[in-house]
Amino acid sequence: MPEQPQRNAELLGVYLNDHLAAATGGIELVGRMTRVHRGSRWQQPLEELRGQLLEERAALLRVAAALGVPVRQYKQIGVWVAEKVTRAKLNGRLLSRSPLSDLVEFEFLASAVRGKRSGFETLRIVSEVDDRLDRGELDRLIDQAHRQYEWLTDARREVAAEVFGGRPEAAVPSDVD
Repeated sequence: MPEQPQRNAELLGVYLNDHLAAATGGIELVGRMTRVHRGSRWQQPLEELRGQLLEERAALLRVAAALGVPVRQYKQIGVWVAEKVTRAKLNGRLLSRSPLSDLVEFEFLASAVRGKRSGFETLRIVSEVDDRLDRGELDRLIDQAHRQYEWLTDARREVAAEVFGGRPEAAVPSDVD
């Protein structure tokens, strides 16, 4: 039995719905990136990432159901539309895809995955006071998000070097092996 009751259940519902909406946007972005990178070295890892994102979204839906949190579809639709609109932004080219688009997308994904990991960490903290949450599942999701972040960080560095020159390793802190 938890030592203290869960607090701010309504805010947790807002928080979960925000993370569900972000998951929807991430799935859309990675799906588009997979199509753009079809036949390249990025295709397979992006396909694997999309599969994991779909599974993570399903896990968030299970958390919402376990906590009795209603899923706010309007938030997910809003993010889905916003992801489509961001495709129209210009990255220095009018009629063709800019190499800068690849860099910006990998940077955005790395940042988003870091935020997602924080969300799973927050839910893991909540699980200490709410037995309806599966601690083992949340630990697994935190670890998976950490691996995704590491891969996306490496990919982002490689793309930056391809776009602007230099070596990807130059951005690795010296105290990291």
